[in-house]
Formats: sequence, C-alpha cells, structure tokens
Amino acid sequence: MVKLIYRIYQLFIALPLIAIYTVITCLMVIIGCALGNGHFWGYYPGKWWAQFIVRVLLLPVKVEGRENLQKGQSYVFVANHQGAFDIFLIYGFLCRNFKWMMKRQLRQIPLVGKACESAHHIFVDKRGPSKIRETYDRAHKTLQGGMSLVVFPEGARTFTGHMGVFKRGAFMLADDIELPVVPITINGSFNVMPRMRDMRWVTWHPLRLTIHKPIMPIGKGPDNIKHLESKSYDAVMSGLTKEYQGFVENPDQ
Repeated sequence: MVKLIYRIYQLFIALPLIAIYTVITCLMVIIGCALGNGHFWGYYPGKWWAQFIVRVLLLPVKVEGRENLQKGQSYVFVANHQGAFDIFLIYGFLCRNFKWMMKRQLRQIPLVGKACESAHHIFVDKRGPSKIRETYDRAHKTLQGGMSLVVFPEGARTFTGHMGVFKRGAFMLADDIELPVVPITINGSFNVMPRMRDMRWVTWHPLRLTIHKPIMPIGKGPDNIKHLESKSYDAVMSGLTKEYQGFVENPDQ
C-alpha cells in the first residue's frame, strides 16, 4: 500500500515538478552563463535542481567527511557509479563548486547538453591522442581558484551494486595537473534506481555520501598515477555497505 501511494505521488506530483524544474534550470544556466559569472550560474542552479529532485522524492541524505576538505583547494573527486542518482547526490550535497567530466555523447541531450556546455563542464573526447590532450588542457584551465572536478573512473554504472575496475584517465589527469584526489563513496543510489530500471519507478531508500581524506601526490609520473588509483579504489571500496563490498566485473567497461 505504501509503495502504491509513493508511485502515485511520483506520477502526479514529483515527476511533473521535476520536469518543469529541469527546463527552468537549463534555461537559467544557459542564460546566466551567457550574461557572465559562470562560476555562479554554472554551479548553483544545478545544485539547487539536484537538491530539489532528492527532496521532492522524499529521499533522506546523509553526508560524511566534509571536514576532510580544505577551503579554496582544488581537488579531483573520484566516485563509484551506482546509478542515476549519483548525479543528484554529488551535485546537490558535495557542497563544492566543481565541473563534471562527462562523455561527449551527453552533449547531444536536448537542452541539458547545451546547459552543460554553457556551464563549462568538460566533455571527454577519446578520438585520438590530440583530442585527449585537448581534454586535459581544458581541465587544466578550468581547475583554477578552488574549482574542482568530479569523475566516475569506472566509466559506466554498475549492474550489481559492486564496483568494477577504475580506469586510469582521472588519475593521469590529477598527475598531469598535480592535484590531490578525493575518493567518494556513494551508497543507496543502486537501490533507488539501478541502471536496469532507468526511467522507471523510484524506490525509496536512504542515500549516503562519504567524502574520504584527500590522497596527496607522491611525485609525478607512473608511480604517482598507480598510487592515486590504488589508494582511491581501496578508500571508495571501504565505504561501501557490506552488501556491495568486493569487486564484480562490469561487462560495460
């Protein structure tokens, strides 16, 4: 009975409000960034949008570890990718101005892609070494004045709730621009909406965002990349609930 009431609420109240707010947010970002002050318009409307979605769906959120972050410091945040609600949890509740590193195909989403481009989120183009170098150069320019970057190093959402392998790109970027890496563990997103149930009913479940201590570089080059990758993986894994502990191969990686 409770599940039925929640689904009726989603259909007739939450989802129409989310659709309207999404369009308004995209327009705010596009117009605001065109007028100036991209640091504000490229972040805060998206943050409010993400918070609105989580709250209108009545999902409780717990955040741990914000005290581990230093004010004014740029970071490369790396998180496990449990499901679609990872985006709303990080955007709404990390409380750090940042840019997403995202697949270039997302630029094609009507209105949302244009808003992401206007906000100067970084689209990853893997069509050859020169395109990858351009991505790194854009990231280097963007990560100034305390601006940070968020990456899902698995590169794809899990099918099981467990973590797959981490790809090295995020850690190569952190090494290239000499920034500390902050691991983030997401819990609950897989339960709310796993990728097997995209665009279907939301399942009520608490969400938890755990911000681990920054991992400082130990130099520059292959040894540092390996250090950042392995330490980050272990930290993210350590924060997962027991149910999703352990590696499970992701066929989409």
